Amino acid sequence: MRCTWRLIPTYGLLFLAALALGGCVETRFESPLGDNIESCDVAWKGLWLPEEAPKGDTDASAFFVDHECRFHVLDQPERGAPLKQIHIPLNFVHDGSNDYIVVSDAQLKGLVKLGPPFAVDPRPEKSFFFARYALRGDRLDLYDVDSERVAKLILDAKIEGTISKTSTELHVYVRGNRGQMLEIVRAHAIFGSKPFSLRRSEQSVEAYEKALIARQRKE
Repeated sequence: MRCTWRLIPTYGLLFLAALALGGCVETRFESPLGDNIESCDVAWKGLWLPEEAPKGDTDASAFFVDHECRFHVLDQPERGAPLKQIHIPLNFVHDGSNDYIVVSDAQLKGLVKLGPPFAVDPRPEKSFFFARYALRGDRLDLYDVDSERVAKLILDAKIEGTISKTSTELHVYVRGNRGQMLEIVRAHAIFGSKPFSLRRSEQSVEAYEKALIARQRKE
């Protein structure tokens, strides 16, 4: 495989990349999303779990935003072991009634192994992933970028970028500056329509860890 990412299993980060059919599907952006980027959304504070985890699933699949508004993926190096918190610096953009997440590939080094954007020359120093989110009370809906839809926009010359596609892989790279990125999300429906939903848990991270390990030991 030309795309050999190590993606820690966490449902809360589906927007980072999609692995399907033994290949890779991704959309990366040349620039961040606009100029008004914030490092915190206080409404994210707490422990977040998938609203509908697969039945019988006992893998660690949560993230935690602490009292200082730092985002952590809860990783379990091996089943039955204590959880490790991996800090990922997320960025947030609020544009009218829409809310977005922005994260660069450089910020994901502790979570995934990512090469440079595929078939893009010259190689950029960094690229960016976007996602849209909707937060209502204790429910968080995440909408990943629809790479097939973005690829079609490039083919139709509605936005600039490059596409590399095989039977199992789709690598999309969208070109433009910060302002152009913001215009793209305003003018085009680049995000999927079906969200991945999470719920804020009343558990502490310590209680979640204890319950998770207890379930794993019963297997």
